[in-house]
Amino acid sequence: MSMSLADARYQFKRFIGLIRRGLASLRTRGWRATLHRVGVHSRRQPPPRREPLFLPASGPFAPFSVRCSDNPQASIVIPVYNHCEHTLACLRALAAHPPLADCEILVIDDGSSDATAEWMQQIKGLRYHVRTQNGGFIAACNDGLRLSRGQYVVLLNNDTVPQPGWLDLLLDTFARNPDAGLVGSQLLYPDGRLQESGGVVFADGSCWSYGRFESAEDPRFASLRDTDYCSGAALAIPKALFEQLGGLDTRYAPAYYEDTDLAFKVRAAGRRVLVQPASRVVHDEGTSNGTDTGSGIKAYQVRNQQVFAAKWHDALRRQLPAGTVPTPANQHRDQAQILILDESVPQPDRDSASLRQVNLIRMLLENGAHVVFVPTRGLHAGKATEALQAMGVEVWHAPFLKGVTRWLRDNGARFTTVMMVRYHVANECLPLVRQFAPQARTVFDTVDLHYLRERRGAEVAADAGLLRSAERTRASELAVMDATDVTVLVSAAEKDQLAADAPRVHVELISNLHEIAGHGAEWAQRQDLVFVGGFLHLPNLDAMQWFIGEVFPLIREQLPDVRFHCIGADVPDSIRTLAAHQAGVIVHGYVPDVTPYMDGKRIAVAPLRFGAGVKGKINLSMAHGQPLVATTCAVEGMHLHDGEDVLVADDAQTFANATVRLYNDPLLWQQLSENGLRNIARHFSMDAARQAVQRVFFHPATDVGGH
Repeated sequence: MSMSLADARYQFKRFIGLIRRGLASLRTRGWRATLHRVGVHSRRQPPPRREPLFLPASGPFAPFSVRCSDNPQASIVIPVYNHCEHTLACLRALAAHPPLADCEILVIDDGSSDATAEWMQQIKGLRYHVRTQNGGFIAACNDGLRLSRGQYVVLLNNDTVPQPGWLDLLLDTFARNPDAGLVGSQLLYPDGRLQESGGVVFADGSCWSYGRFESAEDPRFASLRDTDYCSGAALAIPKALFEQLGGLDTRYAPAYYEDTDLAFKVRAAGRRVLVQPASRVVHDEGTSNGTDTGSGIKAYQVRNQQVFAAKWHDALRRQLPAGTVPTPANQHRDQAQILILDESVPQPDRDSASLRQVNLIRMLLENGAHVVFVPTRGLHAGKATEALQAMGVEVWHAPFLKGVTRWLRDNGARFTTVMMVRYHVANECLPLVRQFAPQARTVFDTVDLHYLRERRGAEVAADAGLLRSAERTRASELAVMDATDVTVLVSAAEKDQLAADAPRVHVELISNLHEIAGHGAEWAQRQDLVFVGGFLHLPNLDAMQWFIGEVFPLIREQLPDVRFHCIGADVPDSIRTLAAHQAGVIVHGYVPDVTPYMDGKRIAVAPLRFGAGVKGKINLSMAHGQPLVATTCAVEGMHLHDGEDVLVADDAQTFANATVRLYNDPLLWQQLSENGLRNIARHFSMDAARQAVQRVFFHPATDVGGH
């Protein structure tokens, strides 16, 4: 495919931006770190790798056991009619990788004439029930409902091989989505191709297996989403709701359309029907009843479509016309569709900007939006990408993302709002958004004012070259603001700065977003100092060089046993070398969970000498009731007052004295702890941001003006 003019412009802007940022990095980080960053940005992105499918070994029957609880959370109901080899493979898979949740397994035999009865009675832990006469799939499932003891009933075909973790992921979806009424698994063919990621129902009652024969990792089908129905081959539903709805409707006996009908009943009861693609189940489609709709039980599929269409005549008016090809655009047609463009997927365990972004996404989802995230580098970020998908975010990545320009050309028309994160991403992508999504409101999320941070860093370093670079950043950043509909800032101080620098820009304040964790341990149960911050962020690198080299030795003179815990990803050798020559410094690097350090260490320090925006490390500590000692720069725009919410100091001796004072004073420590928690609730909680989020993302574009 030849390069379009739009793509050429995008690539040129991206190239120039990388050169500028690379030169600035050479001045501040040195050539080794800069080469590393260039390598990361230019590296070809490998395709994501899912765990290979588990298929149990075949072989002669031998007795084995399956997990069984007397007080199960879930009852797995497996209706069977002959095909004992398939039932055996299904049960072997459940035995090989038992769910973590307490469960029971019920095999409901609908009159098998093969070895089913002989084998099932030798499987320890299995609840085996033989029906008095053959009644079909629906009757067998309803018997399973009657016999089940779990909080959830899980229907599972006997011609399936559930993959490790499948049930726990279904149950976790209910825990994370209290309004969910039915959750289905992603169904796969034995060769790994997608069989179905939820189902689509058309206005005439006909159905479409969404994603059939596509890649199971395709972003269109890989995230949690509302769906018209889920196949009865693998679905979970609360038992109380299942009973309330009368089980599976017997008018569809012996089988077909009963699962589609159940999904419509769930929605009519005010609950959601969700497909959870992370829950994978291999399904040997057609084993039980074949695929020929002209004869046998499969013929009921044709008849039951008419039964279903008559029953749900009014509801079907809202469905897509028959013959429509399902796409993400029409599958989310009733939602505000919001696109987020950023360089990479947020990793909230690594930096505060990512935590803010994930919490903002959570708020958008809670407001009923469908969120699409496109990392312009195309990287599948492993667990970080999977976490967004589990929330319901449509995340694009290589090899399915074949360039930002091409993707926007194909998808831009569906969005009501496009948010571009950080000025260089906005600078590169804004022309494409204007061309391919002209209907969308454009939002520029600064994260922080880059030009302000660069200017302050240049002043600390007394580097005239860096100061000139900061002024070029200022011109670029302000130009982006002037060209977008809304600029989102994180700090009230930055809002004041922009009132002077760019008074025409429409600004909204959405600061850091935190959930309040609580007090943690008391003063007497805590010890030591802690700092949290990634080292690719220059202000953090400078802060640690200053604190470890100049401040901490002064603290150790007064507190000889105190230790300092330095936490953050990408620790450079210069910091490790500096720490090795200072007693009491422990450099942990990246840790997956910082909560023990927030809850257990007595004081956090934020010795930033330059920067901009709101400092997530301060918010994080305060949300855990952990008091801080910080510089003036660190607390800027955070509604904090020296001696009331935090201790503020800007030179080494004063910073050390303030730290020692707070470390030894339980009453002052308690005061700062309680006031910090109140500060988070008032200014940095999800509730504090709700009105601004509504204005930016959900009000008509005329409310915010435009360019």
